[in-house]
Amino acid sequence: MRCGITRTITVPLLLALLLALPPSGVATPGAAAGGLTGGKAYAAGDSGPDNRTKAPGTPREDSYEAYIASFVDREKPAEEVLIEAEAYSAATGVNVRVLRDFAGLPGASLWTDETGSVEWKVRVPKDGLYQLAVRYYPVEGKSAAIERQLLLDGRVPFSEANGILFGRVWANEAPDIARDNRGNDIRPKQAERPIWQETVVRDAQGYYERPFQFYVTAGEHTITLVSVREPMVVRSLRLFREPEPPAYAELAREYEKKGLRPIPDTLTKVQGEAAVRKSDPTLYPLNDRSSPATEPYDVSKIRMNTIGGHNWRLPGQWIEWEVEAPRDGLYRLAFKSRQNGLRGLYSTRKLTIDGNVPFREAESLRFLYGRDWKLFEPGDEGKRPYWFHLTPGKHTIRLEVTLGDIAPLIRTVEHAVLELNALYRQIIKITGTSPDPYRDYRLDRQIPRLTERFREQSELLTGVAGELERLTGEKSDKVAALHTAAYQLNDFAERPETIQHRLGAYQTNVGSLGTWMLTVREQPLEIDYLLLAGEGAKLPKEDVSWLAKAKHEVLSFVYSFLEDYNSIGDVSGSGDAVTVWIGTGRDQAQSLKSMIDDTFTPATGIRVNLKLVQMGVLLPATLAGQGPDVAMQIGNETPVNFAMRGAAYDVSAFADYPQVAGRFRDSAIVPYRYGERVFALPEQQTFPMLFYRKDVLDGLKLNVPDTWDDVYRIIPVLQKNAMQFALPLEQNFARMPTMAPNAAFAALLFQNDGDLYDAGGRRSGLDSEPAMLAFKRWTDMYTGYKMPLTFDFANRFRTGEMPIGIADYSLYNHLSVSAPEIRGLWEFAPIPGTPTAGGIVRREAPGGGTAIMMLNGAKNKANAWTFMKWWTGKEAQVRFGREMEGLMGAAARYPTANVAAMAELPWPAKDYARLERQWEWVKGVPEVPGGYFTGRHLDNAFREVVNRNRNARETLYDYTSDINEEIALKRGEFGLPE
Repeated sequence: MRCGITRTITVPLLLALLLALPPSGVATPGAAAGGLTGGKAYAAGDSGPDNRTKAPGTPREDSYEAYIASFVDREKPAEEVLIEAEAYSAATGVNVRVLRDFAGLPGASLWTDETGSVEWKVRVPKDGLYQLAVRYYPVEGKSAAIERQLLLDGRVPFSEANGILFGRVWANEAPDIARDNRGNDIRPKQAERPIWQETVVRDAQGYYERPFQFYVTAGEHTITLVSVREPMVVRSLRLFREPEPPAYAELAREYEKKGLRPIPDTLTKVQGEAAVRKSDPTLYPLNDRSSPATEPYDVSKIRMNTIGGHNWRLPGQWIEWEVEAPRDGLYRLAFKSRQNGLRGLYSTRKLTIDGNVPFREAESLRFLYGRDWKLFEPGDEGKRPYWFHLTPGKHTIRLEVTLGDIAPLIRTVEHAVLELNALYRQIIKITGTSPDPYRDYRLDRQIPRLTERFREQSELLTGVAGELERLTGEKSDKVAALHTAAYQLNDFAERPETIQHRLGAYQTNVGSLGTWMLTVREQPLEIDYLLLAGEGAKLPKEDVSWLAKAKHEVLSFVYSFLEDYNSIGDVSGSGDAVTVWIGTGRDQAQSLKSMIDDTFTPATGIRVNLKLVQMGVLLPATLAGQGPDVAMQIGNETPVNFAMRGAAYDVSAFADYPQVAGRFRDSAIVPYRYGERVFALPEQQTFPMLFYRKDVLDGLKLNVPDTWDDVYRIIPVLQKNAMQFALPLEQNFARMPTMAPNAAFAALLFQNDGDLYDAGGRRSGLDSEPAMLAFKRWTDMYTGYKMPLTFDFANRFRTGEMPIGIADYSLYNHLSVSAPEIRGLWEFAPIPGTPTAGGIVRREAPGGGTAIMMLNGAKNKANAWTFMKWWTGKEAQVRFGREMEGLMGAAARYPTANVAAMAELPWPAKDYARLERQWEWVKGVPEVPGGYFTGRHLDNAFREVVNRNRNARETLYDYTSDINEEIALKRGEFGLPE
């Protein structure tokens, strides 16, 4: 009964606080105002303290919410302050250049690189809250969004200012969509179309609808932009107050005063795929063959007939169309759209016309969920359409992804996740990760306010779920995770003695909240066309009849037997054509084929037949004489295994091979070298990095370990706090047949002058003294320090249970996208090393990757080699890497093996520098006959020592004998000397 009363009183109060604040959203008043920032500011690069004991809904101490709460009632002066970029007061670590009349804009502008910082002095006439706008030109870089850290008087005012984004402008490279020789539309290549822009500084994540406001006192101050990624040209900075758009009712009265009337009968249609500009190269035209309702339509051929979809889902992304208004007057707008990716929610878009929001309601237009296409006409709750005033001529209509009313709810859940993860860490500090089921830990007595904090978070999540149901008008799966977590937390508060028995479910529920944040933040929407309509104009039907749908389904089934959907793009019957097999997704294959058709074939005259296949059929197809000329994106173990059997061609026989090999580090080529010959070229190369949570390590007063001795020193501190250090360990035993040697063991081995093989690959090197010592150190970490054998590092890293660990550097991409609640709280560094007598710390680590291989049966080997050289070259790798990131976001950042291409991919400068430091130490793992036994038996030896307490040296020696027997057997099979 007590709990029910508390919820009844608290939830409305919390929601009122959450939703009633102006642009800042929910916040708890901070320190009294003073100086430039008030409250607490953080130095450049400082993420602030570990926030682990907060009141419900309280934001992080270093967040914008906490910052703006200190000044919520302060004046917003109408005065405007303009700062010319050329009048900078200081430049540090950057080569700035003053440019005259740059890109058609008269006057002086300032070039800034992707590293260093530029500072401007500004005299502010009056105390108050100001917004900051930057006028800039996105010069050519690595095709990523431009990123800067913002400092006021040398300090970061709030954590979100660490990553301010300045967008680029993209468009279809060609005005018309081309077709291949099979009658299918070819997805148009996206090209950058830079223009001068003015961007008001706002949250890159979209968690705040309105731009940031900065409290500045009267007098002189400094504004500094610290380069994080990409160069840009700055023309000016402006402190000002952005006027809020009027409500539609006010605008309608203005229409009446001005005598504006609706235009009769006119109807103009603009196809969605004909967008003139967009914010991202991901927003290219799409093909939809699922419905005959799309325009243009073909039952079997690919037609680029829509735009947006899943690619158009992240806050800040926008698409812009041009419409022609025949005369001055009022018009309606309508969008044929489909939102079938967010059940139980709506997708929100901000509408602007010629760069301006026409009225307040246009800031958050709601596109409701539905499986089929709908004709959405913006209007009021009475279903009366909104009227838009347009003058004669061309106008730009832009739709931008925004979170709308969902934004404060996501922020609240993010605060809850951080608090619940902090509580979890406090609990397992007492109970451990495997609590004694027969022990009462009395957690409510040992952790201050434990039950109150659980109850507060339960009420908060219940309130968010209720608000979400109110906004959408329904209950759905989107609130299930909130209700489940809220129920469990309330039950914890009522029965704290059961907490230790349900920690697994607790961790799962908190993880579900993180997934909920990701899901709700994404706002997909697909557009077929938009309409500009006058009064009385009859809008077309939004869907087709059931008979047309039935006809479409029948014909689609018939044509599935007639169309070749495995071949991508043009198909050539020429004997000089190169047949290439690729085993990744269709999107990757289509990107590669477009690159071949518009770059490779015109330059060389060589046609390529690209086929999308499952690479498991490569070996049987080759044995049957039906294999390709070239196989792409194959595993490291494949080229040498094919070479042993005479199925791969020695590419080192080509005269220009040494020049081509110079594109890569030698470590990338090692796996494809067999004797003195090389049977493939590297495509991708990956290697391990050390990931760590800055906030957790700071809270424990731990430094990032530089050597393995440092690792040994921090492990007891972590374990004392029920946390763990993560070492890479194979979790998926389906990969056992081709298991690579463990990365942690290989690093310890290489750093101490050991090797996996001796005598040119004729025998294993695991019975050497360095290998025995490395194996002992590796297994001691599990037998002596009790490191976990099974774990999900990404999830435990999010909760803070594993705040530090070694993992493949591709985890960076995963965390950047899937862990929004810890953005800015983690980084990565080179792996721990072994110091030498000369003071150098050795950081050797094994590398992995994929390759491109020429088959021995290739009909025209010279043409195949030309294709391989083109594909692994800098230009092709950079373009493919950028297109993949544009296609699928930062999670698909391409790990190219080409050294020059890697430097051109859109990594933040400081992160690329860390990767480069580690990459220099990467060592290739050779492939030898029978080498598949090495990783497999190394893991077997490890399990024997850890699970059965066997002697490490004797166990490794026994398994090394088995490895040597297999190597000798295979060498005999292939007629090689023993």
